[in-house]
Amino acid sequence: MSLTGATAVLVLLPPSRTQAAPASGRPLSLARLAYPSLEAQRERLIALVDPGLVSAPARPAAELYTGVLYRELGLAELPWRGVLIASALWGVVRPGDRIPAYRLDIASKLPGLGGLAAYWRDPLRAALPDRGLVLDLRSGAYAAAWRPQRANLLAVRAFREAPDGSRSVVTHMAKQTRGRIARLVLQAGSLKAPEQVAELASAAGLRVELRPGTLDVIH
Repeated sequence: MSLTGATAVLVLLPPSRTQAAPASGRPLSLARLAYPSLEAQRERLIALVDPGLVSAPARPAAELYTGVLYRELGLAELPWRGVLIASALWGVVRPGDRIPAYRLDIASKLPGLGGLAAYWRDPLRAALPDRGLVLDLRSGAYAAAWRPQRANLLAVRAFREAPDGSRSVVTHMAKQTRGRIARLVLQAGSLKAPEQVAELASAAGLRVELRPGTLDVIH
């Protein structure tokens, strides 16, 4: 599923540490993953992390990742066009890309490579589309690997409001919130402006505040 001629909104999802490792199935094919220009970087990381991944059973990323955000999102039931999943090992993958279960966090530092966000920065900048509306649901660590320069970027944050009106950032609920926002956007189809995302969320019963570059959801 190519992003050539992509829809007006690009949805960037984080990976999930919780993964449904396949017991059997066809192995990884690097040549079939999104953005073949990233193949050399992927090969180098596999050689350092686990060379056995090239022969391990693989499954679509939409089925492999099973964390809180993905349970709320229900990606397998939604259209995938315009969706990319960030990964410390693969750079990015499409939901339909078949990959094996793996363990590598973007905060990891590998011998001879340094930080993985810096490792991926230039390759991702050269490969990824930088236009239209980008709904960024990644954590800050993954966002550091690639930030669009020309696209209209919208991140999603979640806050809990106390009776006195003070607010605190929430993490676990943020994953659920981001999954719900992503589901609303993918169900809606083509969107072009942050205001449309805010309207969708508000219509779904969420209390939201739109700020430059961010959509804050208040619980």
